[in-house]
Amino acid sequence: MEILVLFACVLVLVLLNIPIAVALGIVAIGAIILTQGLASLPNLPIVLYNGATNFPLIAIPLFILAGSIMNASGISRRLIAFASSVLGWIRGGLSIVSIGTSMFFAEISGSAVADVAALGSVLIPAMERRGYSKEFACAVMSSSATLAVIIPPSIPMILYAVIAGTSVVQLFVAGIVPGIIGGLGLMGMAYWFARRYDFPVEESFRLAHVWRTFKEAIWAFLMPAIILGTIFGGVVTATEGAAMAVIAALIIGLFVYRELDLAQLKQAVIEGGVQTAVVMLLVATSALLGIYLTESQVPQKLAASVASFTTNKWVVLAILNVLFLILGLFLHSAAAIILTVPVVMPLVNAAGIDPVHFGLIVTINLGIGQQTPPVASVLMTACAIGKADMWEVTKINVWFVAVLMAVLLLVTYVPATGMGLVDFFYR
Repeated sequence: MEILVLFACVLVLVLLNIPIAVALGIVAIGAIILTQGLASLPNLPIVLYNGATNFPLIAIPLFILAGSIMNASGISRRLIAFASSVLGWIRGGLSIVSIGTSMFFAEISGSAVADVAALGSVLIPAMERRGYSKEFACAVMSSSATLAVIIPPSIPMILYAVIAGTSVVQLFVAGIVPGIIGGLGLMGMAYWFARRYDFPVEESFRLAHVWRTFKEAIWAFLMPAIILGTIFGGVVTATEGAAMAVIAALIIGLFVYRELDLAQLKQAVIEGGVQTAVVMLLVATSALLGIYLTESQVPQKLAASVASFTTNKWVVLAILNVLFLILGLFLHSAAAIILTVPVVMPLVNAAGIDPVHFGLIVTINLGIGQQTPPVASVLMTACAIGKADMWEVTKINVWFVAVLMAVLLLVTYVPATGMGLVDFFYR
């Protein structure tokens, strides 16, 4: 009952248009004062500071900044050109190119919103000019951008790993195969639409053109390969890899492509700072709620109540899948992770669920939540770029969301889909 009251209070404040981070802070402080009195207030600033200064969390602003710099350096244009040379010969090739480019860009940004903002501004108008409906173009860009939270590096995975106390690197590895499966599934759905509505073929396949665009985009491919390779190989931590990504992005933008000037760099830093501030304020205020939940033993009580109903881990996973899909309707992924993961982890551990496996499930769930109104942050961004009605886009996007749902079920009930590489390399 206690946890339901807390969730209800947060949702009411959010519906009143109060920022989620502020709502979390208000509810947490109110609960602490009611249970511990005013004498607990002097400790709260320390809790806020400690919550936002966890070393792995430093990777979040660094990956965001690296993605902003690389986008300003012309990397998205080069990725689109290469993907078009490889996939443009397929009917509906531009939509498939959009998905393939999102998969590449996901290896840099770690953020679905950054992905759709960077690529959608180029590809949505391009698809419209080629005869695709703006609703279809927005649906393709929105759904494919969600791959950025599954394919490493993923900001939601970093958040989950810190809160759940598990390995960021193993989570990154677990996301590789599901991310590829999701990308191929979305391409298959786009091709089905292309055959049904007779979308055009963009260009013929020419090996010379593929080679030329590959040479132009080679640095875009080498950067994630080197950074993720060193992280997976244990040479650097995820945070150190994020710092390498920023340095590499600056070198490529300033000295290799030579398209990054000081004005663009300033704008990239501002964009990265704004996105980081939103996430880190959520993290800080969630630490207050975490302290209250821990001291009140709310997670343990929840685990005991569910365990009295069932101890079958597959049933528990089904219940948690439904929970996170519902939360995804109303909360951004960072807020949902911060608010619920500390509560459900005792239940996850009691049911014998691998925390890395569960982290992958949570990430995919909340990626789907980015596509489902009313919140649907990624879908709203795509619709804003394409000037399309969100509900009209959703009528098409539901087919792409079905692909992501299939990936979720596959990952949930065939654990080897995501955990196979983790078990092979680390266990």
